[in-house]
Amino acid sequence: MPPTVILIRHGQALHNVNHKIPCLTRPAQEYDIPDPALTELGQQQCRKLEQHLRQHLPLADKVERIISSPMLRTLETTTLGLDWLIKRGVPVEAAALWQENSDKPCDTGSPLSDMKPQFPNFDFSKVDPLWPSKTGPYAFTRSATIARGQSCLRDLHSRKEKVIAVVSHSGFLRCAISLCKYANADYRIFDFKNTEPGKDLELKEWKETEENGGGLGESEKGRADIEDSDFPEEQAEEVKQQLGGKTDSEAAGEVPEK
Repeated sequence: MPPTVILIRHGQALHNVNHKIPCLTRPAQEYDIPDPALTELGQQQCRKLEQHLRQHLPLADKVERIISSPMLRTLETTTLGLDWLIKRGVPVEAAALWQENSDKPCDTGSPLSDMKPQFPNFDFSKVDPLWPSKTGPYAFTRSATIARGQSCLRDLHSRKEKVIAVVSHSGFLRCAISLCKYANADYRIFDFKNTEPGKDLELKEWKETEENGGGLGESEKGRADIEDSDFPEEQAEEVKQQLGGKTDSEAAGEVPEK
């Protein structure tokens, strides 16, 4: 039987902070910060998440494996928010498949040589050698992101653990995994739908987190479909090649529903 999955978004990072710029009508976020760390507020959010998981979610105590995007903010969130599980000896691995979508500096990771000394409890041995390149399966395109989401789901579906926690990013979780939004350091719980062999894998959210707006109740409720503004336009022929001859409209129909 495939595992139950707890999907967690990282806490607030430096690029998430709104900055008032006089020439703009609304606050701007600094997307040019390379692989940003958590803010002080983000660290507090992660500690609040850990307290909530330990005190109010018995399922969290049954987590048998933790998977994290190798970006700094997700590694920090995992370390702070799932600290008691790591200390207990629950395996924690970094996986490039769970990185954020865009190719902006804030969504591009750091070399593993910089990360390994800071996070000695993490297993980096299976991180794709392409890391931190935003090419191939990590390209900032709609079709590549959808395909990467399916790779993540197939990997999870094949795992032997009964409960797995994943720490990732709002854009990727929404567009490629669950079609719902995540506030900083909030989580949602999913089981796999019964899917026919050869069909795309899909998740079904637990009623508790779906109706509550995330486990902490801080996330936006309801379905959050992919929007045109989420990705740059792709050349039609490039999309067909990436999807084995399928059109972009057919690809959109394959996005996993929550």
